[in-house]
Amino acid sequence: MQNLRTLVLSSVKFGQKVQSLKTSRQLRFSFTASSTSGIRFVHSSEVKQQGPVSQPNAEEKAGLVSAVRDINGTMITIGISNGEQHQYPSLWLRDNCQCPKCFNMSMQSRTLDWKYFDINNKPTHVTAEDNQLKLVWSDGHESSYDVNWLLERSFADNVRKQWLNQHYPMPRIPWNTADFNTILKKYEFRDILESDEKLLDWLENISTYGIAIVENTPPQQDQLRKLVSRVAFIKRTHYGEEYMVKHQPGTSNIAYTSGNLQIHTDLPYYHYKPGLNLLHCLVQTETTGGESQVTDAFYISEKLKREKPEKYKVLTETPVDWCDIGQEGGHSFYSLYRSPVILTDSDGNFLRADYSQQQRDTHFSVPLEKVTPWYEAHAAFTEELYDPENTVYFKLKEGQILTFDNIRLLHGRKAYDDTPNNTRHLIGSYLDWDLAYSRIRVLRKKLRGNTFTPLP
Repeated sequence: MQNLRTLVLSSVKFGQKVQSLKTSRQLRFSFTASSTSGIRFVHSSEVKQQGPVSQPNAEEKAGLVSAVRDINGTMITIGISNGEQHQYPSLWLRDNCQCPKCFNMSMQSRTLDWKYFDINNKPTHVTAEDNQLKLVWSDGHESSYDVNWLLERSFADNVRKQWLNQHYPMPRIPWNTADFNTILKKYEFRDILESDEKLLDWLENISTYGIAIVENTPPQQDQLRKLVSRVAFIKRTHYGEEYMVKHQPGTSNIAYTSGNLQIHTDLPYYHYKPGLNLLHCLVQTETTGGESQVTDAFYISEKLKREKPEKYKVLTETPVDWCDIGQEGGHSFYSLYRSPVILTDSDGNFLRADYSQQQRDTHFSVPLEKVTPWYEAHAAFTEELYDPENTVYFKLKEGQILTFDNIRLLHGRKAYDDTPNNTRHLIGSYLDWDLAYSRIRVLRKKLRGNTFTPLP
């Protein structure tokens, strides 16, 4: 493979010719060691669109065939054996130098001290050799980058989107009532405790669809803790690490009654809201009622976005005051947080839903003219939540654990009546998505050799 090196232009006459093209910031130049090669300027029209490589095929590893820089040294373009070209800002390359002085491989962490980082440092020599991009910087520092490492970090739109979709947060598939029996997957409690493959499948399924059921759980109260411990550790709230869902006279929590429980997300008044909710059914009511209800807020959000965009916009932009005031275990609490019903990221993608009629504060701290439009939008959202085409009811069986995404699924419960010999009793715990996602990536690396989401 021929070496490609940057030609440093010092000739004033030649520099004048180059200067006339500098405004494009896309002019590139290279010099090869071959005696038959001369100076070649690469115009932006010659640079192919950055390609789709994000996961190089193990049997067909992409090869690095060329590397050139722009006239200002601010951009490096590499050419790949399949004809693709990918561009990388020089600043990003210097910041991500993988040499031992700049990056600690064992800690997977930068050691480069940004107090001394020179943003004017430019590559003076560019080489493509043995599938390595090699750079010499104006301060004399040398960097080397593996081609596959670079391709996985390509700035091409499709590569970035695919990586984000596979890693952060992870793909979600919306569903409604017609889809529920297809997407609902059930797992054996013992299998998850004993098999990493089953553990990974269970977590991936909740990440994708927001819900799964674990069956044949022993009837002891500590079994839920064992399940959570397979992932990480329980998230403690002001309700403790575990909470008992059963009728409790004098309670300040409506969930601890036997009455109808409107669908909601738990703890919308928390900034760091629990990601996963786990409910272990120890005793189910033998009377009529007690059915669980779930609705996919992600599906409703996307539906509203398509069909009623103005109301969707109101629900994503108007902050709501959520609060919880009461006592638990002898401790008083007053939790308060403001957020819209539908939260999106900077690209407008669904992040989470906050919804709870029970815990929406009487304070509504928005300008007067925003109040009525919000109520109208909220009514449209609520109508969809309870539409039989969008919501499902089912009765948990004793020994089942309902596991679901608390920042996506809304859940509720029909009213029921306890009897002297039959008191409905569930035990619940929370788990943070940060820890669950981490566990997913670790298990993927261990079991599959990579952290990618399997593509359909």
